[in-house]
Amino acid sequence: MLDKIRGIILDSQDFSIDTGVPRQFNIEAIPGKATICMGVRRCGKSTYMLQLIEQLLDKGTSAQNILYINFFDDRLCNLTEENLYLVLEAYYSLFPDKKNTETVYCFFDEIQVVEGWESFVDRILRTEKCEVYITGSSARMLSKEIASGMRGRSLSWELFPFSFEEYLLYRDICLEEHFSTKKRLLIQNVFDEYRQCGGFPEVAGLSSRLRVKIHQEYLHAVLFRDLIERYDISHPRAVLDLAHRLIDNTASLYSLNKLYGFLQSQEHKVPKHSVADYLNWFEDSYFFFTVRLFDASLSRSNANPKKIYCIDHAMVTSTASGVLVNSGHLLENLIFIGIRRTTQSIFYYRTKNRLEVDFIVKIPAHSWKFIQVTESLEDPITRKREVKALTTAMKEQNLTTGTIVTMNDTGTIRTTAGTIQVVPAWKFLLEIQ
Repeated sequence: MLDKIRGIILDSQDFSIDTGVPRQFNIEAIPGKATICMGVRRCGKSTYMLQLIEQLLDKGTSAQNILYINFFDDRLCNLTEENLYLVLEAYYSLFPDKKNTETVYCFFDEIQVVEGWESFVDRILRTEKCEVYITGSSARMLSKEIASGMRGRSLSWELFPFSFEEYLLYRDICLEEHFSTKKRLLIQNVFDEYRQCGGFPEVAGLSSRLRVKIHQEYLHAVLFRDLIERYDISHPRAVLDLAHRLIDNTASLYSLNKLYGFLQSQEHKVPKHSVADYLNWFEDSYFFFTVRLFDASLSRSNANPKKIYCIDHAMVTSTASGVLVNSGHLLENLIFIGIRRTTQSIFYYRTKNRLEVDFIVKIPAHSWKFIQVTESLEDPITRKREVKALTTAMKEQNLTTGTIVTMNDTGTIRTTAGTIQVVPAWKFLLEIQ
């Protein structure tokens, strides 16, 4: 086994692999803590790890100081918690002069396939001069397990599928401080592509038929590997039906009672507490996100219906039944994920006279902000409704600015509460921070 690991280490130090589109995602390593990259399956975590290696090499780090192991390598199938120490033993047998003298950068990809990996990582953080970077796509790398298993010796960072800015980089379009008319039209055309194909790196540039097939495979991988197999769920069909129900109701309100009633109507004998568990597990796997009502009372916020969003708007198109989802919901989902990359402080807002604003968000280093999403303000009735809801909400929260995100509209609306900026979706996604 020792010789096999030596061979794997030496092979891996020939870093000639294509690292793809540079991710606009910066992590900061903290001494004594493992850096863990988390996110939904197939969002690009392993590729990002290779990009970090490439950055180290560009800064002059010797390839010999990089220990990269992909634990999915079939040659490592016999590794267990008891013999994980062989990884470092093999490395230092190759480079003995580096032990406790030079920083070794340990990149452990898919390490979760080895039971008990947490204690191994914990030990080397305490005893070796190293930095540790970890990614994984298995359900055993979910956030709650990492938080408990690493006992405070890790810092997790979230990675999402391509943002619109990253999709532009994939299309070799560089952003500038000021756009010419030609550049703006090009960006708008690419945004239409992004709306169709979504952000998963693997589907970029594929035909619609292949994209749908891959998205559906992603969905089943999350359902069966991250939920059904992991938790030994006795009602797998109920999980599948629940997932499709949530997808069909993307950007819409739901309640636990209604979801439970839906499963009962499908003749699933599932207890109500299991439905709540399924929702939590979906969120922990980064597939669905729940947005609560903005309220000073946590109990009132939890008691009210919540809104559901999917990790990728094009995934919704590929997997929905097509009955309930509309283009407005897809745009709202797209904007939500754009916001979610920046902050977890996202709520929906309901005024005292029950008008609704899609989002009230707290972006780091900024105050609370209202964001309304609608496809167009051309219809006078729609314009009046959206402006009234936003104006009322701004007055109630003493905020003097708000934003309406549309497909193409732009402008400024003066109200009795303050100023509302109307911004096209592509511009909003490039500017939010």
